[in-house]
Amino acid sequence: MIPAPFDYVAAESAAHAIELLSQHGDDAKVLAGGHSLLPMMKLRLAAPEVLIDIARVADLAGISVDGDELVIGATTRHADLASSELVRADAPLLAHAASLVGDPQIRHRGTIGGSLAHADPAADLPMALVALGGSVELTSAGGTRLVAADDFFAGFFETALEPGELLTAVRVPRRPGVAWGYQKFVRRANDWAIVGAAAIDGRIALANMGSVPVRARAAEQALADGASAADAARLAADGTSPGEDIHADRAFRQHLARVLTRRALEHIS
Repeated sequence: MIPAPFDYVAAESAAHAIELLSQHGDDAKVLAGGHSLLPMMKLRLAAPEVLIDIARVADLAGISVDGDELVIGATTRHADLASSELVRADAPLLAHAASLVGDPQIRHRGTIGGSLAHADPAADLPMALVALGGSVELTSAGGTRLVAADDFFAGFFETALEPGELLTAVRVPRRPGVAWGYQKFVRRANDWAIVGAAAIDGRIALANMGSVPVRARAAEQALADGASAADAARLAADGTSPGEDIHADRAFRQHLARVLTRRALEHIS
């Protein structure tokens, strides 16, 4: 399928990209790796008049340490996250999640900022960021604001990004040596999760159990009250309202949430 006609502009810097977003408003979309946006354009689910390419903007890529957080540029590739010694040491759950995104071709083109901004509730990196208690930096002509991962995802393919804002960086708490668990159920190795579960430090996030990555709060509270992994996991689906499709109905997804949460928690213990 062929996308609707559009203009293309390659941003020279983050500031230039923000200027272009301010200039074109809702008519513009940001292009990084393209693995989320381009398929939607081919299906005519998205029809931007202008594509602003940030893939070659050097100041939007890279991984650094800022106190007790890792700061990851928005155009950092999944493959770079997965192979980074810094991420593997300080946020290994994130490195593991990045290693499971799609296939090698996708991991070498797709970016963390693109995955988060796309906001697919079945994706690995949104669930991982919620589990880690991370946040995103959103920058516009008026400055930069920090939004917690819990508040960033607003619905299916919807986020807290406002018109004229660019996701410029991701912040993740550094947790070297902290045990974690990560599980997802898929039909094939490269597929989106039918259900996923990520757990670390008393936080549990679930993928594809609602319109956004959701916290298994009843299970988290049970853990805080001293429940075993198995007992806490029985509550993982409480309060969730997953969708239904050809792969799984609501009851099966809720069953998977309990099973995968138990496995993730048992991996920790």
